[in-house]
This record gives sequence, C-alpha cells and structure tokens, in this order.
Amino acid sequence: MKNQIVLLGLLALCTHSQMSAASPQKSIYHKGWIDFNKNGVMDIYEDPKAPLEDRVQDLLSQMTLDEKTCQMATLYGSGRILKDALPQENWKTEIWKDGIGNIDEEHNGLGKFRSEYAFPYIRHVDTKHAIQRWFIEETRLGIPVDFTNEGIRGLCHDRATYFPAQCGQGATWNKELIARIAEVEAREADALGYTNIYSPILDISQDPRWGRCVETYGEDPYLVGQLGKQMVTTLQKHNLVATPKHFAVYSIPVGGRDGQTRTDPHVAPREMRTLYLEPFRVAFQDAGALGVMSSYNDYDGEPISGSYHFLTEILRQEWGFKGYVVSDSEAVEFVAGKHKVADTYEDGIAQCVNAGLNVRTNFTAPDEFIIPLRKAIADGKISFDTVDKRVAEVLRVKFWLGLFDNPYRGDGKLAEKIVHSKEHQAVALDAARQSLVLLKNEKEMLPLSKSIRKVAVIGPNAEEKKQLICRYGPANAPIKTVFQGIKEMLPDAEVVYRKGCDIIDPHFPESEILDFPKTEEESRLMDEAVAAAQNAEVAIMVLGGNELTVREDRSRTSLELPGRQEELLKAVMGTGTPVVLVLLDGRAATINYAAANVPAILHAWFPGEFCGQAVAEALFGDYNPGGRLAVTFPKSVGQIPFAFPFKPGSDVPASTSVYGALYPFGYGLSYTSFVYSDLQITPKEQGVQGEVNISCRVKNTGKVKGDEVVQLYLRDEVSSVTTYTKVLRGFERISLEPGEEKIVRFKLRPQDLGLWDKNMNFCVEPGSFKVMVGASSADIRLEGSFEII
Repeated sequence: MKNQIVLLGLLALCTHSQMSAASPQKSIYHKGWIDFNKNGVMDIYEDPKAPLEDRVQDLLSQMTLDEKTCQMATLYGSGRILKDALPQENWKTEIWKDGIGNIDEEHNGLGKFRSEYAFPYIRHVDTKHAIQRWFIEETRLGIPVDFTNEGIRGLCHDRATYFPAQCGQGATWNKELIARIAEVEAREADALGYTNIYSPILDISQDPRWGRCVETYGEDPYLVGQLGKQMVTTLQKHNLVATPKHFAVYSIPVGGRDGQTRTDPHVAPREMRTLYLEPFRVAFQDAGALGVMSSYNDYDGEPISGSYHFLTEILRQEWGFKGYVVSDSEAVEFVAGKHKVADTYEDGIAQCVNAGLNVRTNFTAPDEFIIPLRKAIADGKISFDTVDKRVAEVLRVKFWLGLFDNPYRGDGKLAEKIVHSKEHQAVALDAARQSLVLLKNEKEMLPLSKSIRKVAVIGPNAEEKKQLICRYGPANAPIKTVFQGIKEMLPDAEVVYRKGCDIIDPHFPESEILDFPKTEEESRLMDEAVAAAQNAEVAIMVLGGNELTVREDRSRTSLELPGRQEELLKAVMGTGTPVVLVLLDGRAATINYAAANVPAILHAWFPGEFCGQAVAEALFGDYNPGGRLAVTFPKSVGQIPFAFPFKPGSDVPASTSVYGALYPFGYGLSYTSFVYSDLQITPKEQGVQGEVNISCRVKNTGKVKGDEVVQLYLRDEVSSVTTYTKVLRGFERISLEPGEEKIVRFKLRPQDLGLWDKNMNFCVEPGSFKVMVGASSADIRLEGSFEII
C-alpha cells in the first residue's frame, strides 16, 4: 500500500497550534505505524504489512455499534452542517465523537467560510490535518475520515483549475484529453488533501429540456462510458476514489422536469440496460470505480436507493463493485417522504441499508440519520450482519486509500505550486479549444480577418462571468469573457460591447408562451446594440444560456433562445452588418432561425476559464475548431424524445410535422476538409467470442491544420429483438497537417456486438453486421460488413 512508512514522530507536531482539543500525552505515532486505538500495541488493523482483509476484520471486531453506525453517515462541511472551522471541545459530545464516514466539501471555498480556510492552500491543508488529527487522536479507535468533494468541471475548490462543463468535455470526443483533465484534477485534489471525488457524471442526456444536461458528457451511452472510463481510471491511479453519479436511470424525469419531480423515468427494461446503465457498467466492470452515488428517483415504482436489485444484484453481484455507496441528497428521506413506499423514515432507512446503501449523504446533521438507523437496528429491521457488511465495505475503501498508513493526505507547499499552475491552465485552455463545435460556416465566413477595424460584440453572454461559474466546479474562477478575448485578439481595432438584452426577461418563463411588451430598459439595451452593429464591420453575437437557465433545478419547456435573445438576433441581422453567432449553453437548442439565416455559428458550450481566448482564437483563425456534437439538436421540442441512437422509424418524414435533426449527433465542421479511404475489416468472419479489427485512412485535403473525429458505427442487420439503426462503437480524434494522412484503427470486442435478447440475457447473436465509418452519425464515408458465425 502506498505511503506506508510516512508517519514518524514529526506528524504529531504538525498543525497542533490549530487544535483546540488536547492531544494524547504519549505519542501514538511510531516508526512505520500508528496506534489508532491507543492501547500501546500494534493491532492487526494498525499493521501496514498485514493483508487488507485481515485489517478490515480486525478493526470491525473492535467496533461498537455506535462506532459502526457513525461510519455510515456523511458530515457536510463548509460551515453548512459542520459549523466549526476547526475542532472544538464540544466535539467530544457530538455524535461524531465515535467517528464519521466522510466529510464532504470541507473548506473548499463554498458555504459559510468561503475562502477563509480554502486559500491560501497551505492554510487549507493545515486545517484539514487538524480535523483529521482530531478524529485519529480523540476518538476511541482513531478511524480516519474520507474527505470527499465534487469535481465535474475541475476540482470544486477555491481557485482550482476550471475546465469546460462536462457537456463541453463530451464535445471534444477526446479520450486522451479527458485523462489529462482527470490528471490535473487528481494532482490538485491530492495536494489539497481530498481523497474521494464525486465524478464523473455518467447520466446520458436524452432529453435536452432536463436542467442537468450541462453536467453530462452527452446522449450516447458508448461515448459517455468511454470518456467516463478515462476519468475514473486516472483519478484512481492517483489513489483517489472516483464516485460516479447518479446511479441509476436518473436523467429522464417525466417531461424533462427535474427540481422536485425526481421520479418516474419512463423507460423499458431493455432500453434501461442498453442506454442508461451501460456507462455505469463500464465504470465498475472496466475501470474499477470504488465509489458510486445512488440517485433519488425510482425505477418502475421502486426507489433506486432502496432497491436491492440495483444496489446489490446489479452493482455488486453482476458488476463486481468493491467500494461503498453514498446517497444523493434526500434519496434516503424520499423513500418514505416522497415515494411513500415506507411507513416511517426509520423504515426507509432500513430499506436503503438492506438494499446496499453504505453512507447517507445530505445537507442535514448526521444525527438525523444515525439515531433512527440505530433504532432500526434495535427494532430488528436491519441485522447486525448487514451492518457489519456495510461498514466493512466503507473500511475497505479507507484501507485502499492508505488512510491507516498516511491519514494526513495533502501537502500545502506542493499545492501552492501546482494548483492552478501554468501547466494545469494549459490543459484547461486546450480543453476549451477542443470543445468548440463549428455548426455553420456559409461561404467560409470564418475565420474572420484580423484586419477588421470595427467589431461589435453583442449579447448577454459576451461579458458574463458570474453566471458561467458552477457550484460543482472551482469557486472564484478567473473567467476571461468573449469580449475580453476579442479585444485582446484585435488590439488595434475598435471593439465595442453592448449587452442587447438579459439572458431572461422579466416575465420568463411565461414569456415563452405569451408576448409581453418590452420595458424601457429592454428597449434601450436593444437600441444600443442595433446602433453598435450598424457602426461595425461585423457583429459577433454571444447568446445562449447560463446558470439562470441550465443547471440542476433549471429544466425548461422550450428549447428556443430564452428571453429577448432571438428578437435581438433578428434586430441585429436586420442592420445588414455581417453576423457571427457564438452560443454559450449547456443543452441542445432549437435555433431554427439562426440555422437558416445566420451565416456562421460557433457553439462553445461552457468553456471554463479560457472561454474568451478559445472563442477568439477560433473566430479569427488561430485555432481550427474540431469538436463534434455529443447531443442531437432537434428542430422542435415537439420531437422529443429525439436522441441518438434511434430505433427504426424514429425519423420518418411526415406531411404534418417537422422531422429530422437540426444538427445530428456527431456533427461538426472544420476550416479544412478530410477524405476517408481504404476501409479494412479483419477477419470477415468471426466467432461470438472473437474480436474484429477495423481500420481506414483519413487525409487532410485542405490548406490548414485541423482535427477530425473519426466515428465508427455498427448495425446488427437481423436480430432477435428490435435494435437501433446504428450504434457508436468507436471514435478517435486525430490532428492532421495539410496533406497529412493517418491510419485510424478500431478493435471490436464481444461486448461491442452484444444485445439484451428476448429473455433479457446479454449475448452476441450470429449474423451480419454493417460497418459505417464517417464524420458524424449522418455523414458516413465508408461502409463494409462482417459475419459473426
């Protein structure tokens, strides 16, 4: 186990000045081991050389019921539930006097204390060590705390490196880049003393009305699974636990309505397995994730967090999950309070623990869970064997983390050097660039000439900072706006900014179904923007959404540009000045007017701290955008559900309704062109347990360097159940100089060819498979086939 002999007597001296609780008179820190239970001898669980399972069982045998139940709860930090910044004398009378499972988001820059104990980083680490020391030295058995934290746009810590939202990361279609993002996040988390990261989000966003689409890698299970795999393996390579979320079938609340709906996903069992569970299977079976967050929704009337089928049969028995399950906020409370499948909260707790839940996490005091948990055990609703099993699963993770050998994770001096370092910022900039998707470029309007002397930058997202920062990412992120980026790109030009309108109007969302007259302020803003456009050589419109329209609890009933934005766009278009549209948003949008009338459209998602630089580079040709859509853009909200992959007949023309995608899954343009050739499939015949190798050549036939995302799709021509018209089974992002050619290779394994048959058994069925390789799901360049015999 990593860092086994790191604790000598000097650890007993570190940060003692910050502790209010007195340390033991006789040091518990010995050469190569720690006397956690303070009995003067090296117990098995204290012996770094003992087998992990022996250590778990030895510690478990010494624990009282009170100590065990304390390991089954989260203490929420940042001054929200844990009100004290540092240990206090009264902690000896709090419920965590017997220990705690984990402390979440402690001193990360959010909550009551903000930056006070988050920055400078040396102070943060010292404070973390003081808290950890209290649990080791002042509790009977000295069980260390697992410090958890969010991490979907970079580490959720004050001034950590801020990356694009997961929707933008998904648009990169770059596995290696996701691993680099995870590497940065892991190094910063480790230096700051976090041990468990709630990332990645593995939900698929098949309904763009849903507010949390912004937090997903996309709508396709294969794409999401492969990108998520990179995040999991890289985090855990650094001896951090990756905790994917939200398991399971979470991302399709009825009508896309999240918020207080949170129930009743309408999806059949085979589709549920094929689409919604598949990314999680990859995370646990292939990547070995040691954490998972159970969701607060039900499936077919059974709450997930109280489901033995999901938390034990699928997760542990089928997929071999070896870690511990935390609940999402209120998931345990909802079993009785919302789903109404238990008479009392105590009964709901029993359902969850018996189902396989290990740790309850919520924004309320741990007492509110631990005390009724103890009563449920006393009442015989949860057996002692089950409690031991759940606690052992938590302890195994803590031993795997090395917390019993080096409980004081984090290095303040190292953190000062690497957190948000130039090296890490370079990765964030690269990610911002690679997330950009060029949707339209009529008559090669882009890139714009740098000789332009008058530019109007117009729109509510052009100079926005606050509403582009997500609470699940770094606090106080230094965002460069699009307006700033363009001004820096054109230092000798006249670059003016006009807001034009707000993201939402005063009557939003009622204004999406009723017309309201503009206020005087709205008229003034729009008039100023139009005047600026009239006086410019080009108008760059920066529209879309932000935290006001797309995030948790921000579901929508329309996918049009919110507020007065389309009216503003039409008004600026009416000036006759050439217009470029830049979209900053976290979901697909029905931008039909823009698609038909605006000559150039660049989608930037939410690019993170280098938003303005990446966008400006793409607009003026310093960077050739090469991202691809990870979601389908419908033409109308009335088409929903309308997401890749499609069943036969999903997109049939009709005389009474619009049909087809505005922009299909996998779509994206470039400033250069690519030619595909020489499709090779070997062997042409293979058994059900064999592999098939596929390759092709791709050449840059244009005049500038560019990235191409080569996409491999399959179709099972005849099967025992209805399957999809094509499924994604491989993708590679490659960068080519003008005239350069590369061979792109894919390997198909049985898992890629299988399906859930009529008896709900996963198998590979003999027959013909069509191979399609191209630049999007709708732009297939090469076709072939092979036989499974």
